[in-house]
Amino acid sequence: MAALAPKEEMKAVGVEEEDDEYGAKEAVLQKYFLQEWKLVKSLLDDIVSHSRVSDPSAPHKIRSIMDKYQEQGQLVEPYLESIVTPLMFIVRSKTVELGVASDEIIQVIKPICIIIYSLVTVCGYKAVVRFFPHQVSDLELAVSLLEKCHHTTSVSSLRQESTGEMEAKCVILLWLSILVLVPFDISTVDTSIANNSDVSKLEPAPLVLRITGICKDYLSNAGPMRTIAALLLSKLLTRPDMPRAFSSFVEWTHEVLSSLTDDVMNHFRLLGALESLAAIFKAGGRILLLDVIPVVWNDISLLIKSSYAAQSPLLRKYLMKLTQRIGLTCLPHRSPSWRYVGKTNSLGENMSLSGSGKAIECNDVINAKDSNSEPSSSCVEDEEMDVPEIVEEIIEMLLIGLRDTDTVVRWSAAKGIGRTASRLTAALSEEVLSSVLELFSPGEGDGSWHGGCLALAELARRGLLLPVSLPKVVPVVVKALHYDIRRGPHSVGSHVRDAAAYVCWAFGRAYYHTDMRNILDQLAPHLLTVACYDREVNCRRAAAAAFQENVGRQGSYPHGIDIVNTADYFSLSSRANSYVHVAVSIAQYEGYLYPFVDELLYNKICHWEKGLRELAAEALSSLVKYDPEYFANYALEKIIPCTLSSDLCMRHGATLATGELVLALHQCGYALSTDKQKRVAGVVPAIEKARLYRGKGGEIMRSAVSRFIECISVSSVSLPEKIKLSLLDTVNENLRHPNSQIQDAAVKALRHFVQAYLIAADVRGTSITSKYLELLTDPNVAVRRGSALAIGVLPCKLLSNRWKDVLLKLCNACAIEDNPDDRDAEARVNAVKGLVSVCEALTQEKEHSGVQSMEDDMSLFLLIKDRIMTALLKALDDYSVDNRGDVGSWVREAAMAGLERCTYILCKRDSIGERSGRIDSSLELEPNHLHLLFDENLATSIIGGICKQAVEKMDKLREAAAKVLQRILYNDVAYVQHILHRKKLEEIVPNEADLKWAVPTVSYPRFVQLLQFGCYSKSVLSGLVISVGGLQDSLRKTSLTALLEYLQVVETEDQNKKSREYMLSTDMLWLLQHYRKCDRVIVPALKTIEILFSKKIFLTMEIQTVVFCAGVLDSLEVELKGSKDFSKLYAGIAILGYIASVSGSINSRAFSQLLRFLGHRYPKIRKASAEQVYLVLLQNGGLVAENKIDKALEIISETCWEGDTEAAKLERFELYDMAGLNTDLIRKTINRVPTGNRNATVTDENASYSSLVDSSGF
Repeated sequence: MAALAPKEEMKAVGVEEEDDEYGAKEAVLQKYFLQEWKLVKSLLDDIVSHSRVSDPSAPHKIRSIMDKYQEQGQLVEPYLESIVTPLMFIVRSKTVELGVASDEIIQVIKPICIIIYSLVTVCGYKAVVRFFPHQVSDLELAVSLLEKCHHTTSVSSLRQESTGEMEAKCVILLWLSILVLVPFDISTVDTSIANNSDVSKLEPAPLVLRITGICKDYLSNAGPMRTIAALLLSKLLTRPDMPRAFSSFVEWTHEVLSSLTDDVMNHFRLLGALESLAAIFKAGGRILLLDVIPVVWNDISLLIKSSYAAQSPLLRKYLMKLTQRIGLTCLPHRSPSWRYVGKTNSLGENMSLSGSGKAIECNDVINAKDSNSEPSSSCVEDEEMDVPEIVEEIIEMLLIGLRDTDTVVRWSAAKGIGRTASRLTAALSEEVLSSVLELFSPGEGDGSWHGGCLALAELARRGLLLPVSLPKVVPVVVKALHYDIRRGPHSVGSHVRDAAAYVCWAFGRAYYHTDMRNILDQLAPHLLTVACYDREVNCRRAAAAAFQENVGRQGSYPHGIDIVNTADYFSLSSRANSYVHVAVSIAQYEGYLYPFVDELLYNKICHWEKGLRELAAEALSSLVKYDPEYFANYALEKIIPCTLSSDLCMRHGATLATGELVLALHQCGYALSTDKQKRVAGVVPAIEKARLYRGKGGEIMRSAVSRFIECISVSSVSLPEKIKLSLLDTVNENLRHPNSQIQDAAVKALRHFVQAYLIAADVRGTSITSKYLELLTDPNVAVRRGSALAIGVLPCKLLSNRWKDVLLKLCNACAIEDNPDDRDAEARVNAVKGLVSVCEALTQEKEHSGVQSMEDDMSLFLLIKDRIMTALLKALDDYSVDNRGDVGSWVREAAMAGLERCTYILCKRDSIGERSGRIDSSLELEPNHLHLLFDENLATSIIGGICKQAVEKMDKLREAAAKVLQRILYNDVAYVQHILHRKKLEEIVPNEADLKWAVPTVSYPRFVQLLQFGCYSKSVLSGLVISVGGLQDSLRKTSLTALLEYLQVVETEDQNKKSREYMLSTDMLWLLQHYRKCDRVIVPALKTIEILFSKKIFLTMEIQTVVFCAGVLDSLEVELKGSKDFSKLYAGIAILGYIASVSGSINSRAFSQLLRFLGHRYPKIRKASAEQVYLVLLQNGGLVAENKIDKALEIISETCWEGDTEAAKLERFELYDMAGLNTDLIRKTINRVPTGNRNATVTDENASYSSLVDSSGF
């Protein structure tokens, strides 16, 4: 009894769960499936309550929700009954209620059909039609409704603008596809027969004629109605009571397939006819279809050879589909006894038979081997099966389809091969397999290989590829896994490799593990080779998935689980990670290292893609640690001769791989023999002797050779003196190359080469340094770039004798060249980098060298402080521009990094001096010099310059500046002292790594706070105006918003809003004076002032307003005089208008300057000035006498300021008189211009104006 208690308890729980089954199901559905069900249900309830769609947006809301589930339609299926049933009830009831003749019925059902059709696209029609009403009385109703919809046309072809015409037709066609299956003769349902006695009994029922007539129209349609109409016809015409209609339709398709015309509608009609025939041959009975096969087969045999089929992949796909279904109809359905059936057990059977499971398993294995490894004796009867002659033609056509150029056609043909072979005898099926294997011959194209792989996968999945055939199939699959054919600058074959991986996956699914074990041992190295080293990510993932499938079904494959965990879906997404990490991890297991090495040596280091060759060389070196002897004796011997190959890809990859292998062997502690070192040393001279730097691949080979020299230098390969000189010349030649990548590679090589081979030869070292210093002033910009970088990597021993000359010459090279033709931004960038590198090398050497002359030591640091810091700060003002844009930004970015590194140098020296606490009294230096190498003035200049870059317009520079400042503030190695307002800076730039400084809304509100500190405000403002007054709209808005918010903050201390305005106005006047005639700053600064004036900033500071306006007017007088810059002129005129509107004595001066522009030589400027004068007079009537104000406004409004210049000047004089301003100076200036010259000026003015307008974009 006690034993029964748990069972009774379980039954009780089961009853309770059953009672709450519905509620539990609803809870699960709401939680895990359609997350928006509440919204969808509320919209559906509203539709059902009104029996129509009252809200026009409801269908589109539901459709947008359903679109999210396009790839997970199974999540929506549990809700289909709740959605489809009430909606179709409305369609049916409203059709009955309103009648088909009513126009309103179309407007009612269209939005409902949008919802239903969206479900069809997500879940498929088969899942949706199960919930359609299917009463017999609905048949005529649906046909009438379809006829009503048939004549309506769609308003728009765009899905998002659809009003439901197309959806209504599709839904009604689907409804009819269910209704035509009524189990009664349709003639008994057709009321028109009862009402019309003239209907012939030899003709199909009128209802059937109406359906077929509409469907034929839809078969010519390019939309989804064609497919659904074909489905409807297949259900209707294959009924037992439709022989006449079926014969009539086949005759119609014969006419369509026979009459080929160059017409778009005919093309779609062809597709529709073929699709409908394919659907009929799928749904129809064999007896019905056998009679029409000769006619249909004859039509498609001619059609597939026509030019129409050659031009249309979709047409060929339908031909393949129809062909295979004809073949299936010709062959009787049967399950061949020779077919391979894999052993499958359920979990319940295993548990119930756990006691005798082993014995059963053993018996099953034996049975599987006996019955599935080869055709059984029971197949004798199959050999006597009568196969129609047409089947041979059908198989031949399907084999031709496997060679098609389009994937969809090959895929359809492969499925046809599998389905047809399943109805053949074992011998015939073996012949089909032999024909498929012929597709893998070397003479066939990539399409044939791909189609063959798809066909093999289909045969394996269906159990038609017996284990005895695997030995001849596997070698073919292995070849397909590595299929890669070079075609010009690229290769083809990724689709073949992907399909071959699919074949391996199908093998794992189809065969019992004992039959597959030996096969997997052959396939595993190749699958993992593709998974790790294939170029395409889809092939890598497909091969890994195939390996995982096979390992999972083997149960206990050596290291299988470890490899599957390593080579997963995500780790293989990155090619570099696959090559360098995943492959290295897998290679440690037995059986994978040497296949990996062979793949890299034979296929990857000679690959057509340069990046992949470089990656392959790195991957090859990463495998050396597992067997250095093998790589030294086999791999190295194999690839050294390839460095002289005539193929560029091969010699480039071999050169890289040789260098990487030598370096990896050195790192593993493996010493190369003298003979091998000699062969390695002769690689570069042999390449130069063969003149392989010339021609198309010269640049690629130069980079490879530089990397090779770097590797052998690090490895300290023994080199004769002659080869050392030759390699040094090679490196110097590469340093002169204009390609920056070649220069960078040469610099890396030089760093290690000098250290390894030249550091002991002092004389040669001095000559090298002198040579590079001379080249810093070479006319060739490429030479200057390379020499600056080269000096930066020279060791301190080669610089110590002339370190001062080196530093001073590099400082000069950082400055913008005097001759515009010699200017080169990249040369200055390299000079900055080289300068900082030399400083670090010299200071580090002095730190490690022990006791040296204090005078020499201090002179270096003082030079860094006085000259190098000055040069770097000057480089922060490099705003050079060429046809590539702001190339000076490269120099500024390098200068910021250099300032940071030099700051650490000085701060470290300061900290050493503080700890030592003594100064050599013999030096004639001030006592504080040692401790104040990095003082407040220098710190302020550096922080201010960096903050200026942090508020300028380039996102990259803002981010770089903020990060540099962050590192300076929070550096642990060398604490940077003497930074003013450090606490505020640390609030602005916190020590957080995730701040996105490139985003304007992050950086500007923080850095604009520095305007309140006089030591930083001028630098920050000079960068901020570039953003506020710039051309980029989003940046302008963000920076302006940050500035206005800063000005509106009222602090609780002595400062207030006016004090911030006062400081900003003072800094703005300094800016206008400091950058006088520098349009890069002045133009955005004037625009910034104009914007701030429009926000009433600077206009309410009482006395300071007058001072500020006077300073601005002084600046405008200088800046606008003779200017041709429209932006500057417009901004200046607007500012004059604001100042002229201010009450006080300053307004008359601004008004006078504004009136001068009424006689400007550019018409648009005269017009803009007139508009400003008009506004000023409206706002400030005190500028003109009250009795003359109306006259002045009339002159301004009625004068054509864009007309004749002389007329405009006369009107301007009249305005001067009205304002009481002195015009004597202007009249004298005009009178001094002779008449002839004035006419010439007018002519020149028009010419210059037209060119200016063209260049300004007006």
